Amino acid sequence: MTRRLHKHLSRLARVWIKDPVFYVTTCTRERRRILATDDVVSILRDNWERCFRLYGWAVGPYVVMPDHVHFFCWSAREAATLSEFVGKWKEWTSKRISQFLEIAGPIWQQEFFDHVLRSNESYAQKWDYMRENPVRAGLVARAEEWPYCGQVHDD
Repeated sequence: MTRRLHKHLSRLARVWIKDPVFYVTTCTRERRRILATDDVVSILRDNWERCFRLYGWAVGPYVVMPDHVHFFCWSAREAATLSEFVGKWKEWTSKRISQFLEIAGPIWQQEFFDHVLRSNESYAQKWDYMRENPVRAGLVARAEEWPYCGQVHDD
């Protein structure tokens, strides 16, 4: 018996974007609110730099929330897959954050969400969502007030 793709998935075989930019979201395990500190954000940034050197993945704008992270990324050279890059980044940050905060167990949920950006409009929509996330969460009155955001690499 041949398995048929759902009609809405059949288009996936035809989607091809040169040098795609991905929008990634990953959450802490059990949504622990442990990320939004200067020290933890420094660990996240350091490990994005490490992944760039070792795996060829660049990270552009990011927003770190207390229990999850949003960021844009792209492969800067032929290197690891997105899953390998995110997996290694989560492994390394988990070890360092666990040591720093003196907590046991995994830091991150196993899965992560990714979305391929298909246009400048999609990028702008995702950036607006990311930037306004601290405001929607009631953490600040204006997005510009949130200190745990930035950019690691230029586009």
